[in-house]
Amino acid sequence: MLEQPMLDVQATYVPSVIYRPILPSDLDVLEQMHVKLFPIRYEREFFLNVVNGHGIVSWAAVDIGLHSQSDELIGFVTTRVIAAHDSEIEDLLTSDASRKDATLVYILTLGVVERYRNHGIAGSLVREVTKYASSMTNCRAVYLHVIAYNQPAINFYQKMQFKLVRKLHKFYYIKGRHYDAYLFVYYVNGGRSPCSPLLQWYAHPFPYAETSCQRLRRTLRACLSCLLQSYGKKPKRRALDGQSVKKAAPFYSLRIRESSVRTTQYANACDEAAISK
Repeated sequence: MLEQPMLDVQATYVPSVIYRPILPSDLDVLEQMHVKLFPIRYEREFFLNVVNGHGIVSWAAVDIGLHSQSDELIGFVTTRVIAAHDSEIEDLLTSDASRKDATLVYILTLGVVERYRNHGIAGSLVREVTKYASSMTNCRAVYLHVIAYNQPAINFYQKMQFKLVRKLHKFYYIKGRHYDAYLFVYYVNGGRSPCSPLLQWYAHPFPYAETSCQRLRRTLRACLSCLLQSYGKKPKRRALDGQSVKKAAPFYSLRIRESSVRTTQYANACDEAAISK
């Protein structure tokens, strides 16, 4: 007689998760989670800013089920609201979206405790961020960086409908090595790229079964059409034939200089263990 496999109690447990702001009482647990989830150490000031809401907006995922400790912190996301004109993606917004009072939400860190992954918690945390951004009428986008080799994170944000709009060469410098990064944007409240086709080609140059020349020509036509329409002109297709084009995504250095922000950008970008499907 075949023996029945033993059930993994942890695997079959379905948590009862609620989402709330991160509180001062979460300070120690939050710091321990960052130490465990991320390969770098954060300054104490960063955690104090998170729990006290000093320039950082955050959400906690909490398990209130029977198998958990009371109000157990199992996931988190931290963000910062910045002015669009002070951001590195100002050129990725339409002129209306980049007006003086327009704001953006930048995702700093995102993490989920290992035993709670694959329950959709990370996705729910990101949705809290996009809902928050959408609730601010002057907010135009949510954006973040992902280190280029972190394919699980790239897949995750694409699944969450973020657009990969730019590749930044040698954006990170980690332990003596340079790493590229991808810039992801989720537009809200009518915010959009002024010419997204060309940016999408730069991020994904060969997603379809066509030659590079064919796709480049088609993308350039779409981009030129987008630009000319803003001036009330009709595009002339022949003007693109035979023209060479410079790269559309030069390196843009980050304008936010606080050390804690820079540290958390790296953590968000390189930690694939914190991403839950």
